[in-house]
Amino acid sequence: MAGGVGSRFWPVSRNARPKQFLDILGTGRSFLQATVDRFKKIVPPENILIVSAKQYKELITEQVPEIPKENVLLEDRKRNTAPCIAYATYKLYQKDPNAAVVVTPADHLILNEELFLETIDTVLTNACKSDSLFTLGIKPTRPETQYGYIQANKARATVVNGHASYQVKTFTEKPDAEMAKVLYESGEFLWNSGIFIWSLKSIKRELETHLPDLAAAFAEIKEFYYTPKEQEKVDEVYSTCDAISIDYGLMEKTSVCWVFEASFGWSDLGTWESLYSLYIQNRIVEQGNMVVAPSSMLADVKNSIVVTDEKDKLVVVKGMENYMIISTKDVLLVCPRDEKEFKALTAELAINNLSKYM
Repeated sequence: MAGGVGSRFWPVSRNARPKQFLDILGTGRSFLQATVDRFKKIVPPENILIVSAKQYKELITEQVPEIPKENVLLEDRKRNTAPCIAYATYKLYQKDPNAAVVVTPADHLILNEELFLETIDTVLTNACKSDSLFTLGIKPTRPETQYGYIQANKARATVVNGHASYQVKTFTEKPDAEMAKVLYESGEFLWNSGIFIWSLKSIKRELETHLPDLAAAFAEIKEFYYTPKEQEKVDEVYSTCDAISIDYGLMEKTSVCWVFEASFGWSDLGTWESLYSLYIQNRIVEQGNMVVAPSSMLADVKNSIVVTDEKDKLVVVKGMENYMIISTKDVLLVCPRDEKEFKALTAELAINNLSKYM
């Protein structure tokens, strides 16, 4: 799934080139490229599908040319994750109804790739012979307000190839700080990774049960998948279907969902603040600063984020604490390192007729 706009990494991430197509970590590979690289180790490129917005078609072809063009599924409007998953499900079902699939966002960070792939392989193998739906829950390391949570039923547990799995009790949206502390301390909740594994038969059955209108819409155009008329018919479905997440529309309602507990070093890196936290945990830094810039000179700067995507720019900062200084070709952002203030500031762009910078 590679269709998000990544507005929380503005001004580096823009509508025209959002987070999944960026190398924010300075690794030489974008998040999308890193995700494809990772899965190519267990799945051939011809079996990888990317669902994204039409406007990103050329970016995807440019960044991952090894993925066949017919495997890039294009949405002409935003409809959240349930239609995206339904589209891929019904298309794949026409090709191989006995397949099992992994559904993953294209913009997450995985630190222990070997353990991640071993976990995915274990759950995929399990999904091939099960009627249940599976998701990965990340063992929390702190109370976190930026992630959703999954409550595991510790009384209904099993172990598969050394991996603990629990029947899901509830899904919980992103909590406030007080509730996050309660969830973390209870020992019953895992972070919701947004990664799903299931057989096509199982997810098709559950879509038909819990999202029957959506399922029927994509089933009705089954004769057009893998034909020149596919895009036209899919556009028609998207023009009439509701925008709904797979969590809200299906996962919170199904009775056949199990969560595998995982600890492979995961982050969805949804904000500058989450990137900052990860950065300072995994590097030796000076004065608590995150600095991603070819050339910089800092004096009396503490606990700040300093970023530029321009190779020939020298960034000079003096006398600042807990600030974000982010420079791109056409925007310079100087803002307190506060997520509420940052969100309010970016919301004002459209109000002040500055949407061309979004």
